[in-house]
Amino acid sequence: MVRVGVFGAAGRMGGEVCRAVAGDPELELVAAVDPRIGEGPGVASGTTPDVLAEQGAEVAVDFTVAESAISNALWCASHGIHAVIGTSGINEAALAQLRGAFTGPPNCLVAPNFAIGAVLMIRLAEMAAPFFETAEIIELHHDAKVDAPSGTAVHTAERLAAASGTWAPDPTRVFNVEGARGATGPGQIHIHSVRLRGLVAHQEVLLGTTGQTLTVRHDSYDRTSFMPGVLLAVKRIAAYPGLTVGLDTYLGL
Repeated sequence: MVRVGVFGAAGRMGGEVCRAVAGDPELELVAAVDPRIGEGPGVASGTTPDVLAEQGAEVAVDFTVAESAISNALWCASHGIHAVIGTSGINEAALAQLRGAFTGPPNCLVAPNFAIGAVLMIRLAEMAAPFFETAEIIELHHDAKVDAPSGTAVHTAERLAAASGTWAPDPTRVFNVEGARGATGPGQIHIHSVRLRGLVAHQEVLLGTTGQTLTVRHDSYDRTSFMPGVLLAVKRIAAYPGLTVGLDTYLGL
């Protein structure tokens, strides 16, 4: 039985994680952390991470915001608690901090996306990349998402760029509307961000070569889509020393 604490437990994702952990017979939800939280039924709660140590949490899950997630993770590192982070917007400087703090154990996982289908989408696009000369990424999210492009889109571009270094140059020379071609990510791969009410989290990767295209798309219609990946990460994190970026390693991809 793995003892689990959740940061941001009063938020939508944090609450979903609490319910998923509580419903898994191999896990025990022992602590909920959130500045807005009150005393929860059957689980210790508090406004600071100290409740995690008090309740003997072995793994902490964090879906807050980047600045808080890094601070929380560094606290976990100093208190011997594994950290599973699903927060978007964690940059290379922050990853370097985590890499220095988590030399294992405790361990840390930073995953741009916990939907197993999304992880497979990225892997399939990465496998296809060497056979295509052009690629673009379109990511679509709900209208409350504050950062763009998404961490999943940036991670996808990084993987595509690493898989192939022969992308054709962008032919665009005239911009009728500035920014019409979107942002350029790793490998100069274009990323387009859509923010629309009614969406949750969606992404498609378009790859093109002479006479053909390939589109790989994943859709999360509900936040429960992320929970199987979160639960898998909580159960497996002890076996992966130090910092791991991306859930694909835990899936053996």
